[in-house]
Amino acid sequence: MDYIEEVIQMAEENNPNQPEFLQTVREVLSSLRPIINANEAEYRRMAILERMIEPERQIIFRVPWTDDNNQPHINRGYRVQFNSAIGPYKGGLRFQKNVNLSIMKFLAFEQVFKNSLTGLPMGGGKGGSDFDPNGKSDSEIMRFCQSYMTELYRHIGPNIDVPAGDMGVSGREIGYMFGQYKRIKDSYDNGVLTGKGKSYGGSRIRPEATGFGATYFLLEVLKHEHESIEGKTFCLSGFGNVAWGAAKKIAELGGKVLTLSGPDGYIYDKDGVQGEKIDYMLEMRASGRNRVQDYADKFGCEFFPNQKPWGNVKADIYMPCAMQNEINIDDAKKMVEIGIKILNEVSNMPTTNEAIKYLQEHDVIVCPSKAVNAGGVAVSGLEMSQNSERLFWTQEKVDKELQKIMKNIYDQIVKVTKLYHLDYNLVAGANIVGFKKVADAMIAQGLV
Repeated sequence: MDYIEEVIQMAEENNPNQPEFLQTVREVLSSLRPIINANEAEYRRMAILERMIEPERQIIFRVPWTDDNNQPHINRGYRVQFNSAIGPYKGGLRFQKNVNLSIMKFLAFEQVFKNSLTGLPMGGGKGGSDFDPNGKSDSEIMRFCQSYMTELYRHIGPNIDVPAGDMGVSGREIGYMFGQYKRIKDSYDNGVLTGKGKSYGGSRIRPEATGFGATYFLLEVLKHEHESIEGKTFCLSGFGNVAWGAAKKIAELGGKVLTLSGPDGYIYDKDGVQGEKIDYMLEMRASGRNRVQDYADKFGCEFFPNQKPWGNVKADIYMPCAMQNEINIDDAKKMVEIGIKILNEVSNMPTTNEAIKYLQEHDVIVCPSKAVNAGGVAVSGLEMSQNSERLFWTQEKVDKELQKIMKNIYDQIVKVTKLYHLDYNLVAGANIVGFKKVADAMIAQGLV
């Protein structure tokens, strides 16, 4: 058994009943074979892979809060601090009822490589809770956020761990948590959280950053194919900040978004999601109803209940912006059958390993999520820089820096695919680039 398989087997033995985490470990490690084979003796000597798959710290705690009827509720809170070799832990907080340790670890592990790809000094972490904000009042969400931060504050700081938002955590929740942190610490450490409001240390275009960055990465891929976004059709899933930012930038560059989705199904808008329709996505997000059918009802387009667009809608480019594992092998087969050529993964790990393999074998370009969606954490990193400098950059400056980061990520990946003769395998290239920087830092810092 070779080194990679040894470590994968170790992960499976040590982490039973954690399917999402084991999925990402196998996906990442299996693609590292060229660089591992070239440096196996050194990596074994320093136990790089063994350390890479083990979080530095896993924090689990209870979060008590009361609803508007003064009834008590208990949720479980998490923060997984996975790797700090290249900087303080950095990664979002997710409030969603399906959150568990496996999901937290998969997200934190992916974050290590994603943050490395940005070129910014950020380690990888992730956190959240199985609290579901949908249907909760503003006061209930505030009380939950304050209770969550009452424990989390012990483990974070501008030079230790800097959380941000994720699914279920937007500017409102970040504001409530920052206020509680400030009250407990009696200190204005505005670099402790990112995704803040502009009035207290936030950055311009942070809400749009993930969708914008994903589109900028796609621009580089299309250049490689001697094409552009103008005139292209897109299938998107989700309707939150990520899909909103992507739809906004795609429309600006002349593309047409045909679909959005939610837990209730997907909509097909033959006229395209543009103008006031993009603005309405913000209203849908703020309503707490979590229904994409509202869009169909308002604009008179088709709605397909309890279905996904993957393989059902013909488009030039697919961009999943919702959940992990929303594209499976059956979807992949239908995608190949209808002629999809590019899958631009925007959400974290939206495609199963089996589906990725099938798509690549059938000449579909898979743009990996840890590269594609790095724009969000990149602008979070730029927010940290602005906080450190006590400055507030213009939208033009932030956007220019984001474009530069996304192009650099793409260029690094392509360079590695050529170095290791990987054809145009962007998935393997992204994993190798992200891994090497972290591994080099871990070797330099010794066995810690």
